[in-house]
Amino acid sequence: MKSLKEFWNKVKGIRHFEIYLALILGLIVCVLYFSFFVDKNTNDTKSEISTGEFSSTEEYVDLLENKLCNVLSKISGVEEVSVLISLESGFSYEYAMDTETTTSGSGSSTTLETTIIIDGEPVVVKENYPVIKGVVIVAKGSENFSVKMDILEAVTTVLEIDESDITILS
Repeated sequence: MKSLKEFWNKVKGIRHFEIYLALILGLIVCVLYFSFFVDKNTNDTKSEISTGEFSSTEEYVDLLENKLCNVLSKISGVEEVSVLISLESGFSYEYAMDTETTTSGSGSSTTLETTIIIDGEPVVVKENYPVIKGVVIVAKGSENFSVKMDILEAVTTVLEIDESDITILS
């Protein structure tokens, strides 16, 4: 007991002891908060929906269909959901270009554009996701008008497409 009191007196004798103690407690609270309460999947959606993650457009469509089925099956009154998504085209890319303009002595100019290539690969400036052409949903319970409207609202919100591109069947 005596050695514990001596240790405590030495610790209290440290200059700015309260500041160090507050910093240590703050770090412990931060570590506990981030290890238990922060959702570790916060950025998973972005990494999942990145063209680098898909070897084909079909994989992208499968992911969208599965996620949409999952969302729609949670709507009250909806059971046994199937989703089919059709696309206008696959992924498209915009590449970095180098433009060189030359002027001849007669006043005419010619412009030459070449794709910038680094390590044998063209530099991608922008990835364009496939445009959704239409969606067909077959769901038990969709014969109820309010359920059908809930499905329609969910699909237009999730996929950001027009209602006229969506067909809901029961």
